[in-house]
Amino acid sequence: MQAKTPEHSKTILTDVVLPGETNALNSLFGGELLARMDRAASISASRHCRSIVVTASVNHVAFSKPIPLGTVVTVEAKVSRAFKTSMEVYIDVWIEDRESGKKSKANEGIYTFVAVDDTGKPVEVPEIIPETTLEKQRFDAALRRKQLSLVLAGKMKPSDATELRALFV
Repeated sequence: MQAKTPEHSKTILTDVVLPGETNALNSLFGGELLARMDRAASISASRHCRSIVVTASVNHVAFSKPIPLGTVVTVEAKVSRAFKTSMEVYIDVWIEDRESGKKSKANEGIYTFVAVDDTGKPVEVPEIIPETTLEKQRFDAALRRKQLSLVLAGKMKPSDATELRALFV
């Protein structure tokens, strides 16, 4: 299986916020944004492994800025790290000012997907080779996030979490 770069999985979805997608403050519902992020991340993960993928977890979501009615929203997803059968996908959400066209980061999230065959059995995925400084930072941090998740779930002993231990020693 040939390793790939995060750029191979890059997925960009752009849409506008419509009235039926907003809350009482005329901002995009959080759940609507989560669905958009999940779709982009799913496509990204599938592009990486060329397999069926299922969402395993939503590891982190930051709603940093409200997204007003009528705003153009761009969701950009890339696989940040691949493990044996799972992939971490990092999602950046950008908003575009209607008048100036200036783009700013509004939100971000980290999802985990598992590649599966037609019967739902996990299958191996290609490795990731990060290229940019940001891709390398996200790649390195992904292992720490995975170890922390496993420790908190009781699936890994804290003493075996070498990447986490290195932060404190």
